[in-house]
Amino acid sequence: MSSYTTANSSIETNLKPTSTQHVGIKKLESTLTLSPSLPSTRKVRQSWLIFAAAVFLVSVPVFIEAPLVRSLPSLSLGITGFWIWLSLKLMSRPQTYLWGDLLLGFSWSWLTGAIYWGWLRWEPLFHLPVESIGLPFAIWCLSRNWGKVGNWFYLGSLFGTVLTDLYFYLVDLLPYWRQIMRTDTQGASQILKNALAQVQTPWGESWAIVLALALLTVGLLSLGKQQRHWYAFSGAVLSTILVDSLFLVAAIAA
Repeated sequence: MSSYTTANSSIETNLKPTSTQHVGIKKLESTLTLSPSLPSTRKVRQSWLIFAAAVFLVSVPVFIEAPLVRSLPSLSLGITGFWIWLSLKLMSRPQTYLWGDLLLGFSWSWLTGAIYWGWLRWEPLFHLPVESIGLPFAIWCLSRNWGKVGNWFYLGSLFGTVLTDLYFYLVDLLPYWRQIMRTDTQGASQILKNALAQVQTPWGESWAIVLALALLTVGLLSLGKQQRHWYAFSGAVLSTILVDSLFLVAAIAA
């Protein structure tokens, strides 16, 4: 009987993991538990690429679409069809779906810009209604959890436009907007100087700081959510500061 007990204890001892094995198993379990919640390097890199692309897609049209739409508004409007076609083409492939999604959201911004700056730019009160044309579509898509990256990019771009236009209302820059749209290059220089004088008042500078901080806060908080569609939204919001700063530099240089 004692020999059986001794043998049984020996078997149990051999079956039990050693302390080193026990620690190794715990580490493996911990790794397997935590790894799904940790973003991969590829996913993080892709998110930052989306952010950079969003900044590019908001900033570059200012220098490409703006001059094109003033001279060839119909062509600029027609290019919207090309952007939509290209975005759907990219979305038809898993490898490029994400970029097609982002480009589709950009198509709405391009479309609204072509309509407003091509035919309605003389009246600033029409700006926000035209820029919001894609809003019902974006809300409809997001309610169905489709096209999140592109639609959040569009919403970020629209949010930046809202705050920029709000600044024009608060600082009473609308008269200068109307004037500069109806004058030539030589006359625009003096109008920009007059508008700059309005901006450089305590009222104008205070509101510039408040709205810039609002854009910065919303943009940075969106990055903290660590999801790709929020990176697109953040890139569109933060690039508004960049674009507005470029306009300010142009006014100072005029």
